[in-house]
Amino acid sequence: MRHSVQRWLACSGAAAAIGASVCLQAGPAGAAQVAPAGHEAPAAQSAAAGTYVPPTINLNFGDHGPAVRSVQKRLNQLGYYAGAADGQYGNNLEEAVWAFKEVQGLPMTGGNPVITRAFRRALVNPRAPKVLVPNGGPGRIEINQSIQVLVLYRNNKPQLILHVSTGGRYTYPCPGDPTATCGPAITPDGNYKARWYYSGTLTVPLGYMKNPVFFIGSAYAIHGGDAVPWYPASHGCVRIYDDVVNWFHKLVVLGKTHIYVRGTAHPYV
Repeated sequence: MRHSVQRWLACSGAAAAIGASVCLQAGPAGAAQVAPAGHEAPAAQSAAAGTYVPPTINLNFGDHGPAVRSVQKRLNQLGYYAGAADGQYGNNLEEAVWAFKEVQGLPMTGGNPVITRAFRRALVNPRAPKVLVPNGGPGRIEINQSIQVLVLYRNNKPQLILHVSTGGRYTYPCPGDPTATCGPAITPDGNYKARWYYSGTLTVPLGYMKNPVFFIGSAYAIHGGDAVPWYPASHGCVRIYDDVVNWFHKLVVLGKTHIYVRGTAHPYV
């Protein structure tokens, strides 16, 4: 996994940042095809539009083989991080499948990870993510709670598209007083900036956060460490998958990268 991530960050070095020379690459196909350092990388959604030939069979979690590898390469090419194109349908591909379904408006019933005929057809000429803040800045992060998707923009073009899990709108026992009820668990809509970053695992009253990038005080962050199911499940933070959280912070400029949260999370019932 480490080598596939290095390919994503190959052009950026240790100080990758939105608005700087961020170059993303994932697997042999490339995600938002990478240009050499100092050159512009084209937008993810413009990559080889209309030239992709999808597999002809449905694919399920746990499958393996050339058809899986084809989908991994295509999703990476479009900016949906699917991990290394190793032909194994595992967690990274599942998260990318969810993100793609959410952006394309395909059914998410029960978080079904099956790559269906409709999914494969959408891979040929996919729709771009809906722009939430057109004037939000050329390098920004938009979080659409209505579909549970995070889009990282560079030069006003989507470069990384992730499935996330935001506040689940449930109540929960208050820290320090399990007899009391806190909540509801909500990720507040608003305009923010990446404020500070903690390297490693941070223990908090409600659990722990892995490599959190905070955008509201010391309470709300984009982080890993907790499960990222297909539905909103967090206490209010924005959860991203653990593989991504190992390098996501390198794409953020603290104090400068704008983070926009919009929409309403629809809890799983």
